[in-house]
Amino acid sequence: MTPDLEATLKRLPDRPGVYLMKDTRGTVIYVGKAQSLRNRVRSYWQKQTGGGESQLIRSVIDRIADLEYTMTDSVSEALLLEINLVKRYRPRYNIRLKDDKSYPFIKITLAEEFPRVERTRKLPADGSRYFGPYASASSVDEAMNLIRRIFPFRTCTLDIHEGRKAIERPCLLYHIKRCQAPCVGYISKADYRAQIEQIERFLEGRQEVVARELSNQMRAASEATEYERAAALRDKVRAIERTMESQKMAAHSTTEEDVLGLARQDAQAAVQLFAVRGGKMVGRDVFLLDAPRESDDATVLAGFVQQYYERATSVPPAVLVPCAPADAADLEAYLAGRRGGAVRFHVPQRGEKRELLELASRNATETLAREHARWLADQGKTLAALEELAEALGLAGPPVRIECYDISNLQGAQSVGSMVVFEDGRPRTGEYRRFRIKTVQGPNDYASHQEVLRRRFKRAKSGEEGSEEELRWRLPDLVVIDGGKGQLSAAKEVLGELGYDDLAVVGLAKEREEIFLSDREEPVLLPTTSPALYLMQRLRDEAHRFAITYHRSLRARAATHSAFDDLPGVGPKRRAALLRVFGSARRVREAPLEQVAAVPGIGAALAAKIKAGLEG
Repeated sequence: MTPDLEATLKRLPDRPGVYLMKDTRGTVIYVGKAQSLRNRVRSYWQKQTGGGESQLIRSVIDRIADLEYTMTDSVSEALLLEINLVKRYRPRYNIRLKDDKSYPFIKITLAEEFPRVERTRKLPADGSRYFGPYASASSVDEAMNLIRRIFPFRTCTLDIHEGRKAIERPCLLYHIKRCQAPCVGYISKADYRAQIEQIERFLEGRQEVVARELSNQMRAASEATEYERAAALRDKVRAIERTMESQKMAAHSTTEEDVLGLARQDAQAAVQLFAVRGGKMVGRDVFLLDAPRESDDATVLAGFVQQYYERATSVPPAVLVPCAPADAADLEAYLAGRRGGAVRFHVPQRGEKRELLELASRNATETLAREHARWLADQGKTLAALEELAEALGLAGPPVRIECYDISNLQGAQSVGSMVVFEDGRPRTGEYRRFRIKTVQGPNDYASHQEVLRRRFKRAKSGEEGSEEELRWRLPDLVVIDGGKGQLSAAKEVLGELGYDDLAVVGLAKEREEIFLSDREEPVLLPTTSPALYLMQRLRDEAHRFAITYHRSLRARAATHSAFDDLPGVGPKRRAALLRVFGSARRVREAPLEQVAAVPGIGAALAAKIKAGLEG
């Protein structure tokens, strides 16, 4: 234990909070919460055994070099802070939902007169209603396709208001009965809203209520001799009944509950979630997690519950689990706050609930086995590609870290460079870098590459050995330059200047996928079916994509450049205020000083600077 760490442990308060454990490089390797920071954190260095979390931390105790903590007013606040810190730092020894930032939801835009139903991955407070999260985009699409067949809804972004046509003729979706064309007034606001309410009830799992409403409407239409409308309503009722039949669970109780089945394999876990509402299974999804081998099932379940229900739009009063999660009482209090009512974890021992839980666990096990087999296959292909590449290029071993560079410009304007990084054959997007070319005028690909490489490899020695900065700029095993012999020679010249003559560098020409090496006359041509060639193409295409995306953003910024942009003290809000009043920079320049000063947020002194700047 270092003196600094020992001092920190002595200062720990007897208060709720969150703690961050760091290794010698300053990397956060674990984030935890506690009712008492003093008692929880100190217990990790004590000899007696503890729960799953204590066992996990003790297994890596020698790696902990530093500790930070933040006090909170309650355990619930600590739990929320812990969730956010796990998302931010993605610590190696925490349970982490894979792609937890991008799980999709179904969104109903209730703030609009004629709401839309759409897929989204963001949850702004914009008056919309959200359902989810779903485990994948395909799960959302399946749900949306089902409700679209029963309840046609609009998907366009037209600004539609009652009593006013947005367009003259309806689109194709109206003709194939997937939309009721509110854009041309074919359905009233009240009728459309009633249909949206039915969609909400359907997504809530209250299909029987929707079926009953539609049946009543069907009978009324039949009695009014509106047989075509009655037939359409009959088809909707039948579709809902088929859905309800597929969701029924034999003799199951009508209580609302979520069922969490758990499976573990190596450092991965899967949780199968069954959402049961009113005796029907209204949702089923499998979520994958990164789960250290040292963690126990209770810790894995706790991690999933925290991260899933933090964004879930529906929290039931009961959650069936194979074992009680770690800190179950704290989690129940947290979920009760999210639901606005009591929530309890239940570990069923027998009967139908136990059978349902076992079914969920079997599904999770099967999904995890498929995922693991796919991962092993991908890993095998990647290793084969790296080994083949090493043999073809005469490298000492498979290149673990590969960097690829590309230049993008338009006739020399807005010239930029990109650096993409692959480790073990997979993109490391957090280490991608982009460079705005500063010293080269015109379309000079060779000189641009040299500037980028010079700036990048000067950073290779930044930071102390083992520091986070040094690791971020560590040397690659292979450098790939997008281009032929000329670009390769320019790159070798710069690397020689900086003392990296021994670094493996190749050029990849696009036309025939030729790989140029400085010590060979003839280029290397990999077989068209070669995994190594596919890997090189992926590298080159990713570098090109990253460069051209940056180049386009700079061009777009330049195209929208305004005379106001160079004026000191004029930001977006003041620029918008000036344009609202005057309409253009020319009219501001021609206007009297008093009129410019009268614009909200400007004033006499700034108005004088603006006039001087525009006239200069």
